[in-house]
Amino acid sequence: MTEVKHQRRIGAKSLVLIFCALLFALSFPAEAQQPAKIPRIGYVSGSSDANNPRPNEIFQQALRELGYIEGKNILFEYRSAEGSIDRIPSLVAELVQLKVDVLVSSTAQAIRAAKDATKTIPIVMIVTVDPVATGIVDSLARPGGNITGLTRLTRELSGKRLELFKEVVPRISRVGVLSVVDFTAFKDYEAAASSLKIPLQLFEVRAPNPDLAGVFRDAAKGRLSALITVRVPLLVRHRKEIAGFAIKNRLPLMSESTEDVDSGALVSYSADDVASFRRAAVYVDKILKGTKPADLPLEQPTKFELVINLKTAKQIGLTIPPNVLARADKVIK
Repeated sequence: MTEVKHQRRIGAKSLVLIFCALLFALSFPAEAQQPAKIPRIGYVSGSSDANNPRPNEIFQQALRELGYIEGKNILFEYRSAEGSIDRIPSLVAELVQLKVDVLVSSTAQAIRAAKDATKTIPIVMIVTVDPVATGIVDSLARPGGNITGLTRLTRELSGKRLELFKEVVPRISRVGVLSVVDFTAFKDYEAAASSLKIPLQLFEVRAPNPDLAGVFRDAAKGRLSALITVRVPLLVRHRKEIAGFAIKNRLPLMSESTEDVDSGALVSYSADDVASFRRAAVYVDKILKGTKPADLPLEQPTKFELVINLKTAKQIGLTIPPNVLARADKVIK
């Protein structure tokens, strides 16, 4: 009798163990099938995507090559200021509120706004300003905090850009610099202009509706021989209009952006933007895989491009010196 009771107790324990194992087996697939969290990338553009689609396309293509497919294992939240810098802080705040996993921008104002808005969301920048001199990061090697990325040395190339402009347009005498109010790019050209003995004249416009026709009227009155346009969101938005006015006035136009030459500017000298935005995707990939922004040193460009638009040169009646043309990295015919 005792033996029978003992066997019954063993049988009951076995049933309990089998039941628990069954529950565990049934619950495991349900847990395994729960969808993993898809990381969201917030991207803030200073200019209209319609006027400046290339950076977004390059960045997204580079992520695809790294295995990220939108809607499957990554999501994008794009916000554009449409050339209005005043809108940038609210756009950044919106993405921070959404708790994106990484925030990306090539606009310095957006990076500053993001730095003020969050200390936890990783920020990847592709900026034209000096991030150390402007206080965005502590140093290139040790950025500190939650910000990393790349600088394109746009401001540092100002002097070299003016030197090249003089080679492209040998008859250059008086040069205008087209910028926006309160942007300090003009001073970056002054030292080179002084050594080259080229008088400079500043032309400033305001958002949201810059008086570009007025700028070119004043340029004609001031007998300018050439014009440089600064790379800021407002002027990027109006790049085709600026190039059109320059051609109409037969005024050689130097830009800080390759895309402006595609839109009709005569010449540009800048870092290779394709390489910069592709590298930004690599930074995002590393962060999503667990690397802290503070452990990712900032990169500087190593490749620079001289781009010349021969079609524009013909329209304004300018012959580019053969030795300069031979040095161009890209020629638009």
